[in-house]
Amino acid sequence: MTETSDTLQVEFRNVTKLYGAVAAVKELSLGVRRGEFLTILGPSGSGKTTALMLLAGFVAPSSGDIIISGKSVASVPSYHRDQGIVFQNYALFPHLSVRRNLEFPLEMRGMEASERATRVARMLERVHLKEFGDRMPSQLSGGQQQRVALARALIADSPILLLDEPLGALDRNLREQMQGEIKSLHCEFSKTTICVTHDQEEALTLSDRIVVMRAGEIEQIDTPEALYDRPTTRFVASFLGEANFLTDREFKIESDARTSDAMPMIRPERIRIIPPNGRLQADNGEHQFASGTIASMIYAGPLRKYEVRVGSTVVIIREHVAAGQQIFRPGDEVQLEWLRSDIRFVAS
Repeated sequence: MTETSDTLQVEFRNVTKLYGAVAAVKELSLGVRRGEFLTILGPSGSGKTTALMLLAGFVAPSSGDIIISGKSVASVPSYHRDQGIVFQNYALFPHLSVRRNLEFPLEMRGMEASERATRVARMLERVHLKEFGDRMPSQLSGGQQQRVALARALIADSPILLLDEPLGALDRNLREQMQGEIKSLHCEFSKTTICVTHDQEEALTLSDRIVVMRAGEIEQIDTPEALYDRPTTRFVASFLGEANFLTDREFKIESDARTSDAMPMIRPERIRIIPPNGRLQADNGEHQFASGTIASMIYAGPLRKYEVRVGSTVVIIREHVAAGQQIFRPGDEVQLEWLRSDIRFVAS
């Protein structure tokens, strides 16, 4: 898809942000399509939060430009950028009820009281908080507070929604529940959404595209499926899920796709683990085999994770738990098998 000013809602054009001599963001060029859910993913210090703060208008770029709907906003203050934002700590007004928290952005826009009441009632119902309008934020659970924060960001009908680690304060079950809620709200409201997170699962679940950042620069940008299945660098492969990097000393891997500095990589779920006398696939050139010893086994509910020592290399295997499945224990001799086509080559 060719990106033009008609398809892009947001553009970073060679944006750099300096703090003294340190560049938190370096020559960032990025386009966000209208209605897209784009996640900026990276470890601490990667520049992801700085990029979001630049877009929100809370910090100014040292150089470059930021374009929203075709207009430069690099010098426009945050309160004139018409964006909804949700922070990790929710940032609700503690002295206002849920209803008044939702009314506040509408009141600031001069909306009539009757229309405010109608819109707030509709939004409370949409986020399943119809009975909680008169409660104070301190009387709500973390998940309920997060719903209020999302509702407040959406209610003013701004074209852009910014999410800053929106689920970081929730426990695992609530995070998974809220991921579904955010995805549903995005489909319903079609807001151009930019989310910042360090949580790989969250990024994979929510996003149309993911930007992986490292040391202030874009390492790779693509769809969740492409990033996970076809990472271009060792950093992306190891940051976005687990990865096995196979050394030439232990594994003989040949491919026309390989370059001199490329490292062969395979995802743990692509490897089949079988007993020493188990039936291997006929080697018609499509399969790779290795023998090893179980170093550890971790049971994690729906998954078992094995670490298998092959020479000096430890290979990680993840398999879904199934009835009648053989369970291997530390010290067991096993065979490993995978398709050669599941090997990816990444820049080291």
